[in-house]
Amino acid sequence: MSSKRLEGRVAVVTGASRGIGYFAAKKLAEEGAHIIAVARTVGGLEELDDEIQQLGSSATLVPLDLTDFDAIDRLGAAIFERWKKLDILVGNAGILGPTSPLGHVAPKKFDEVMQINVTANWRLIRSLDPLLRQSDAGRTVFLTSGAPHKCRAYWGPYSMSKAALEALVRTYVNETRKTNVKSMLINPGPMRTGMRAKAMPGEDPNTLPHPSEISEDIVRFCLPENEENGRLYDFPSKELRDFVQLTS
Repeated sequence: MSSKRLEGRVAVVTGASRGIGYFAAKKLAEEGAHIIAVARTVGGLEELDDEIQQLGSSATLVPLDLTDFDAIDRLGAAIFERWKKLDILVGNAGILGPTSPLGHVAPKKFDEVMQINVTANWRLIRSLDPLLRQSDAGRTVFLTSGAPHKCRAYWGPYSMSKAALEALVRTYVNETRKTNVKSMLINPGPMRTGMRAKAMPGEDPNTLPHPSEISEDIVRFCLPENEENGRLYDFPSKELRDFVQLTS
C-alpha cells in the first residue's frame, strides 16, 4: 500500500514554472498527485516536469497565458475527458502590476492586474467547479497577501485585486459548503520570489523564507482528510483565521 498521501489525486497548479507554484507542484507530486502544471514559461514547466519524473510521479504541462480565458474553458473540458474529476486546484499565479499613484496607473496595466489576479481565478472556478464537485474531497487553495488589508500607498491595483480575490473565494466557500469541496486562502508573507524582488528591489532576498518552505503547508490543505474550510492561513505567523461568515 502506498504511503503517499495524494496517490491517485489530480491537481491543477497555476504559476507552476517558478516560485511558490513550482515548489507546491513539486511537493504535491512527491505525495503522489498527478500535476497539471499551468504557466506561461515553457522552460520552467519542462524543468518542473524533469524533477517530478525523478520523484516517480507524473505531470501534464499546460503552457497557458491565464488571460486566454477560452483556453481555461478548454482546460476544464480536457480534464473532464481524461479524468472526469479534479481533486485539487492551487490558484497561485499572480502579478504585482504597477506601483505608482492611482492617478498615474495606465488603464491597460490596471486591467492586466485584474485579469490575472481576479478574472482568471474566477474563470478557473467557473471551468473547474463541476470537476471539483465530482471529487470525493475537492480542495482549493488560493494565494493572497497582506496587501488588501494594508492598502499601502502606490500598491493600489495589487491591493484591489487581492481584495477581490478574497471576496471571490469567500463567495465560493458559501456556495460549496454543503459539498465535498473545501477552500482556503494562504498569505505567504514576504518570500524570496521574483515578485517580491520587483516590489522591494533594495531588500536582501537571503533574509526571506525560500518559496519551498511553504509547500508543505499548501499540501496540508489539499489533503482529503483536511477539514479546514473558509479560513485564511497566515504563513509568517502560522495562524489560521476565519475569513468567511458561512451563510445558507
